[in-house]
Amino acid sequence: MRRRSLLLAAPALAAPATLRAQSGPPHEWLFGTWTGGIFPAVDTQGPGCFGNAVVIFTRDVIMRMANLDIAYRQRLIETVAVTNDGVEIRLVAQSGRVPPESGFGCQNNPDLLRVVRRGDDEIAFPNCIEFPSVLRRCKT
Repeated sequence: MRRRSLLLAAPALAAPATLRAQSGPPHEWLFGTWTGGIFPAVDTQGPGCFGNAVVIFTRDVIMRMANLDIAYRQRLIETVAVTNDGVEIRLVAQSGRVPPESGFGCQNNPDLLRVVRRGDDEIAFPNCIEFPSVLRRCKT
């Protein structure tokens, strides 16, 4: 019985980590607080970074800083698709009057966000006029 289980497990153990089945959602690597985007990120360590958070990713919600309001704009995630260099996130469409800064200024579609992974702690939103600079993850 032991041999059989070892033989069945051998291909999984030999496969590279990137090819193994992912246990969480496809955008799990984005979870956390990000700074920059609007201006180049300066401080990515400690409370200063978390105090200047521009975008926060969670499993079901993306929150972005609003220039004219203290509250973050919250958008629900509808679907996430993996791309060659990141993910494409479709946000739940908003009905009625859409508040300013509800999207990310990406190709005139407030319900779509493409995220390109530039490194472990660096991302970009291509073709998003409201986020011309890269974003960097805040760390403690």
